Amino acid sequence: MSESDPLLVIVDAANVVGSVPDGWWRDRRGAAERLRDRLATDGLPGRTGPVEIVLVVEGAARGVETVPGVRVESAPGSGDDHMVDLVAGAGERPVLVVTADRELRRRVQELGAEVTGPRTVRPT
Repeated sequence: MSESDPLLVIVDAANVVGSVPDGWWRDRRGAAERLRDRLATDGLPGRTGPVEIVLVVEGAARGVETVPGVRVESAPGSGDDHMVDLVAGAGERPVLVVTADRELRRRVQELGAEVTGPRTVRPT
């Protein structure tokens, strides 16, 4: 990978959606779709330059479709494990993972990813 590769932003959908108690549990898929649409519209606030956004969904949110600007990946098992695999597969490319999950943060940081919390992509 070259320095011109866009920043890979991996968003933990379950963690970001669950960070605000707004009734998301009644419609997990719909909540993930709203997050996807906000990311597609707003991108990554505060970051200049190109980014590639990957929204990782799991459980009841599986099947959310990709839209222009946001690739959605349905984790076949654990969403955390899938995100770790994505980071590991990124090679030397810069990666930012959006989550508040402490164990996931530790795992991806060991692989060289930057980490930020849900507020980066979700207003409170």
